[in-house]
Amino acid sequence: MNSPLAIAVLRLPHGEGLPLPAYHSAQAAGLDLVAALPADAPLTLAPGARALVPTGLALALPPGTEAQVRPRSGLAMKHGVTVLNAPGTIDADYRGEVGVLLINHGDAPFEIRRGDRIAQMVIAPVLTATWQEMENLNESRRGGGGFGSTG
Repeated sequence: MNSPLAIAVLRLPHGEGLPLPAYHSAQAAGLDLVAALPADAPLTLAPGARALVPTGLALALPPGTEAQVRPRSGLAMKHGVTVLNAPGTIDADYRGEVGVLLINHGDAPFEIRRGDRIAQMVIAPVLTATWQEMENLNESRRGGGGFGSTG
């Protein structure tokens, strides 16, 4: 079992009183993110509309990690609301507010209120790469077969 990774978090003024990202089951991979909208100003996403929803949080991720912002399956299934750039990446050196870019693919307006769970965040390790330019690549069974080539 992995030991928890400590992540520095800054609660911004408009995030006061909201819960920090949290796991909602013992084996969950994603921490729920909530909307840090004003209590008296919910956001309505019309069908086809998109909006950047604030979370009221900024992070200082450890080097060698990233945070991936992913859709909540229940919002996608029930309402057609998803994260537009899924997964969105929060780099370890980013210190601004975490925002969630939501889009409504559903057929009805969708209202987002302060404290609503709007996405999930997965903390993941990051590998860095260097490039080694070659004259040829080694052969593989698949070769250059692309979309649909494996059945």
